[in-house]
Amino acid sequence: MLIGKVVGNIWATRKEEGLNGLKLLVIKPIDYYTEGDFPTLVAADFIGAGVGETVLVATGSSARKVLDRDSAPIDATVVGILDVVEVEKACHQA
Repeated sequence: MLIGKVVGNIWATRKEEGLNGLKLLVIKPIDYYTEGDFPTLVAADFIGAGVGETVLVATGSSARKVLDRDSAPIDATVVGILDVVEVEKACHQA
């Protein structure tokens, strides 16, 4: 799973049949520990996340299982809207 911020919506009048009825969101992954920069991805959403919200995203085959659409071409699904993320940045020396 990954944490990301919803940065946009996708509307598609023509798409693969397995995607019909799904809300699609553009997600920018967030790495709170290293503050790395990652490319955006598209995730299906059934829980009602909106632009600006921080979300938890399941990826891979788990993304299809959550939606109960094993044959759909989905590799990312929003599974939670996060209220708070706490990350401890401890300095470890060898």
